Amino acid sequence: MKFLHFIGILFPLLGCSHALPNETDYSTHNAGRKTVASYERSVSGANVHELISGKYGQPTILLDVPLIRQNPELRYGCEVTSLAMLLQFAKIDVDKMELYRSIEKDSDPLVKAPSGDIIRWGDPARGFVGDMTGNAAGYAVFDKPMVKLVNLHLPGRAVNLTGKEFDAVLSHVSKGFPVVVWTTGDYRLPDRWESWLHGSKVISTPLDLHAVVIVGFDEHHVYINDPMSGQKQARIDKDQFIVSWRAMQSRAISYK
Repeated sequence: MKFLHFIGILFPLLGCSHALPNETDYSTHNAGRKTVASYERSVSGANVHELISGKYGQPTILLDVPLIRQNPELRYGCEVTSLAMLLQFAKIDVDKMELYRSIEKDSDPLVKAPSGDIIRWGDPARGFVGDMTGNAAGYAVFDKPMVKLVNLHLPGRAVNLTGKEFDAVLSHVSKGFPVVVWTTGDYRLPDRWESWLHGSKVISTPLDLHAVVIVGFDEHHVYINDPMSGQKQARIDKDQFIVSWRAMQSRAISYK
């Protein structure tokens, strides 16, 4: 089993807390984009900007999803902060701190060897692992606890797109619904895979994971709200993003 090394630098490596990606290389804020024409239409009661005959030659769907930053309160809170954006877009009066308190948590403590290697910890499929605030080591939560939280605020309306093709995610966005997806801090392939035990189950997962909100797309790009970098409608190469998303087990959740 591969265990985590260098426990002394554990905290800045886990969950959503990463060095920010190079914006010039990986993404560009939408403010610089130019289009021939634009208009707004209403989809499911939400504001949608549909940019026609844009710079990239294909229609662009952009949802005006509010941007919320995870820091400074929730160093490892990219998932609930992304969910707060999604729910506020759905006109639900909820903030990231309420979601932080409500999300299921796996309270299994961090156990490490004398060498500093992680031996045991929680299961993010069951609940948030560690301390989301960053006062102690924190990691992440996966799709099923997030779906439960969506249903708490939008009863019966949660949609779990995990395991679907990426086209299904984009189709859902085109209907006027933002989607929370799991990727990495630089939207590329994860490069810090680690393993630990949870009971008899081996948790093998990348430490450099991140969650963002897909708010739009065009032929060659997706547009995201990133709770860590604070970018709204940041443009990311679509093919690059899909590779990262698939490496994170194609996790995606939304509502209908």
